[in-house]
Amino acid sequence: MACIDPFKSNGKRFFHSFVFAWQGIISTVKSERNFRIHLLASVLVIIAGIYFRISLLEWIILFLLIGGILALELINTAIECVVDLVMQKKYHPLAKTAKDVGAGAVLVYAIISVIIGILIFIPKLTIHQ
Repeated sequence: MACIDPFKSNGKRFFHSFVFAWQGIISTVKSERNFRIHLLASVLVIIAGIYFRISLLEWIILFLLIGGILALELINTAIECVVDLVMQKKYHPLAKTAKDVGAGAVLVYAIISVIIGILIFIPKLTIHQ
């Protein structure tokens, strides 16, 4: 449930929600190496898509994959932050499991994304030879 400030208008709350979201994204870019790796891979995939002139459907698929992996990385980072906050440098097997499961979700999505990327780009590579 969201904490609502009764002194802020709906417009201000709406605007602030975007500000806070961007702060979360920027914080993740600065602190999470894997997020930066996914951003770099995304840029390279977009460049490859432009070079190979992929179809509209292929663009839609790629942007869904890119958005999905970045969103999962953000969620995984949030899980890690909450676990670290609650555990305060203590160890608990459930805390480890929570962090491992979040990382596992990102890994599964990344593997599927690579497979789909291969299916999109391999035929393009054979045509350009």
